[in-house]
Amino acid sequence: MAWLRCEHTIKKTSSEFPIRKVLTTIGRATGNDLVLDDPMIAPTHANLMRSGTATTVALLGAGELYLNGRRVKSATLAEGDKLLVGAWQLTFGEGEPVATTTAEQTGLQLDVLERLVLLSDDMMRDTSPNRLFATMLAGILELTGAEKGFVIVFRAGQRQLAASHNVADEQLDLGKVSDSILEQVVQTLQPVIVSDAMHDARFGRAQSVVDLRLSSVMALPLIYRKDLLGVLYLGNDKVTSLFKERDLKLVKVFAAQASLVVYHALALNQLRTDNKNLRTQLAAAAQGEMIGTHASMKEMFRVIRRVAPSDLSVLVLGETGTGKELVAKEIHALSQRKAGPFVAINCGAIPENLLESELFGHKKGSFTGAVNDKVGKVESAGGGTLFLDEIGEMPMNLQVKLLRVLQERVIERVGELAPRPVDIRVVAATNKDLAELIKSGQFREDLYYRLNEISVSLPPLRDRGEDIAVLAQYFMNRFREQYGARPTGFTNQALQAMKSYYWPGNVRELENRVKKAVIMSDRPLLNPDDLGLDGGQKREVVPLAQAEEDFKMNYIRQVLDLNAWNKAQTARDLGVDARTIFRYIEKFQQAE
Repeated sequence: MAWLRCEHTIKKTSSEFPIRKVLTTIGRATGNDLVLDDPMIAPTHANLMRSGTATTVALLGAGELYLNGRRVKSATLAEGDKLLVGAWQLTFGEGEPVATTTAEQTGLQLDVLERLVLLSDDMMRDTSPNRLFATMLAGILELTGAEKGFVIVFRAGQRQLAASHNVADEQLDLGKVSDSILEQVVQTLQPVIVSDAMHDARFGRAQSVVDLRLSSVMALPLIYRKDLLGVLYLGNDKVTSLFKERDLKLVKVFAAQASLVVYHALALNQLRTDNKNLRTQLAAAAQGEMIGTHASMKEMFRVIRRVAPSDLSVLVLGETGTGKELVAKEIHALSQRKAGPFVAINCGAIPENLLESELFGHKKGSFTGAVNDKVGKVESAGGGTLFLDEIGEMPMNLQVKLLRVLQERVIERVGELAPRPVDIRVVAATNKDLAELIKSGQFREDLYYRLNEISVSLPPLRDRGEDIAVLAQYFMNRFREQYGARPTGFTNQALQAMKSYYWPGNVRELENRVKKAVIMSDRPLLNPDDLGLDGGQKREVVPLAQAEEDFKMNYIRQVLDLNAWNKAQTARDLGVDARTIFRYIEKFQQAE
């Protein structure tokens, strides 16, 4: 078979053109058999005539044609003859084309490596997926000399055209990308090269080959580890630019590097999207500084919003670490008193002999150590909100004085006889069962009703379902930014461990465990052992019948408390016979 090696003397590109026809036309116009892109070449510049084993070249028109340095109008070609047409040198040969010399190959490889380095730098600077794909495609088109190219990516199970380029400005879409070529790459995860597409038995009738008039096609998978990110699809419509195995080797090197960059760009983009979604989710789930999407939290938020504008006293109920002070702060922030002070005092953290002075203040000289007049917490909260944490720990003698504050809105400092008016709203909190304390004589019933004009119940963290993961990620983001730490999320095992854990310390314990793990771990994703949950306290799973019975006992006790243990009213509220209430009261007594 006769052939021409076509080399551009300026661009330093080369390719082989097989001479298969009796008459082969050469020129700049796309209708020629051999299209040479050069403005110095006529639309139809010359032709080749095959007669037996002889090949003759003839100039058409007034252009220029050189054979081995001599200007000619026609000549019979011999092995190794060199034709110069414009900037193109065409070397004639018989049989198989001669391989590129070692020196030429080394020079080509160095040029390719330089381009790959530059292209990698360009890609590393651009983390926007769309711009990244466009940069990648433009670079590979320049490297290979391909006229047309596509980047097809897989997102959410769908194939999408991420970037495309066509020198003829044709509109490209997935409908013009050959399913047969694409499917082979997707199924085998191996590249496909079709050097002579129009005469290829497998792909000669492929839709893209026909519609886009491609003479040569090359398609490669973009793979990171074992994940298929997409497909790089290149095509040429000039027979002087048929793809060869060396082009495939070049593109495979590029594709490996590009896949790494693309993967990390997509991962970064996904992380940004996830963070944006998380911020949106957190904003939607937040009530002030509190976060929660569980039904119990939404109901609590609703109660807070309804009660906050009033001046009712509020009793906040919940286990240790559930966030009772946050509830009090949010009630204050949504109230008419938000411009006033928010004053908090922990009734269980101050010794009994000092608590009265802390609450109500004292007069200078009223007791040993009282060297100055002191304003107490109640008076300091004037015009605002007083938060009494751990109210169940307050001594009985001070409960009487607090009751007077709530009834008459006056205080007396220690050592003073004259009352001082105060304008405050009281929010109290406890993790104790005040009804039981009333029964045992440790808490005043009249004070209980003054404090409990309305109650807000905080659910324990273990009962809040998906809120655990949302809160954990919230704390993760906060501490990662605060400490410049590496972790960005949790493994599935860690998420499951957090859901299964009992959380005796509730949200405060979760915050502390995540904080410690973020600071101490070098992993990008935290494991159960990072959180100290590899052998942690898990929730007890009880039979359904027992769980149902426990719920009934707790619920009936709550309704009895609401009705001041009026059994008949409780039975009416619950729609049951009074004997049922008496039966459960007996169970309460037996349990005690």
